[in-house]
Amino acid sequence: METDVQSNFTYMGRTFTNHSINGSSSAFSDCNSDRSGEFPTASSQSRRLFLACASENSDELMEQLVSDLESSSIDEQKQAAIEIRLLAKNKPENRIKLARAGAIKPLISLISSTDLQLQENGVTAILNLSLCDENKELIAASGAIKPLVKALKIGTATAKENAACALLRLSQVEENKIAIGRSGAVPPLVNLLETGNFRGKKDASTALYCLCSVKENKVRAVQAGVMKPLVELMADFSSNMVDKSAFVVSELISVAEARPALVDEGGIPVLVEIVEVGTQRQKEIAVAILLQVCEDSVAYRTMVAREGAIPPLVALSQSGTSRAKRKAETLIDLLRQPRSGNSAATAVARTSGVSV
Repeated sequence: METDVQSNFTYMGRTFTNHSINGSSSAFSDCNSDRSGEFPTASSQSRRLFLACASENSDELMEQLVSDLESSSIDEQKQAAIEIRLLAKNKPENRIKLARAGAIKPLISLISSTDLQLQENGVTAILNLSLCDENKELIAASGAIKPLVKALKIGTATAKENAACALLRLSQVEENKIAIGRSGAVPPLVNLLETGNFRGKKDASTALYCLCSVKENKVRAVQAGVMKPLVELMADFSSNMVDKSAFVVSELISVAEARPALVDEGGIPVLVEIVEVGTQRQKEIAVAILLQVCEDSVAYRTMVAREGAIPPLVALSQSGTSRAKRKAETLIDLLRQPRSGNSAATAVARTSGVSV
């Protein structure tokens, strides 16, 4: 027997209600330390020696590394940044020690470097330091957001991915979300979602999901064209991104601008297909999105009905989770209402090739 899904749950410090779907937190994996494999196998012995040295005399070593970050030699800066990112990656306690040793501001300066490798190491060291909750506010207050956005735009592939992760970490502090959005992070995150590799797409979707709890960031994302890659990812069941992209859509769909954008990108047939053949979780999120799309639009209800949504909705109302059943039943009732509406709805329908 299906048990009811709780109406509230917490993810990244946020409580989700209403159309939020059970299990969305498991659709996203929080960004962990850098996964770029940046240290060559040939240097494994030197890495072991370095870590042994660090464990025996860490405070003195960290102070020296922070000093080297401000060296006039780019090679010394690179080596110091690599060693700091290694220290912060492997031991959580080192993240606090490095921050207290003053590593954050010189690392932020490296992110603005024209040397892309130096920038990448700076970005990734900041990411690793941001894994400590105590460091997040200090990193943001030290001016990291704009350089991270710049790296997200022009950095190496690894720098872009790690900048997205670092911005995600900083956005977990609620007051940083608006600052990150206003610093121009949303369009390059949308670009990474569209053009990145799997890791880049995953990191971008997670960062967008977190940032778009703020209404102005939802609007920015829609204006940046986020619906196109989201619909494409929802449509590709082999992408392993159906859940993630659908949850981002569910976060965006509450703003009026998102609904026509979703329809224009072909989102309705994709969502109907998910209701028909997706997993239980995918069906639940898809029906929740369709319900919001249809609530105030006769034209969109007509489009959904003409895509053949009613049979899979009936099936879902009989075999889905308790929440999915309720939403499916509500949507079925909407779709079966007489299709008449105001002139605005009629105009939308005619534009979309649908009569009302």
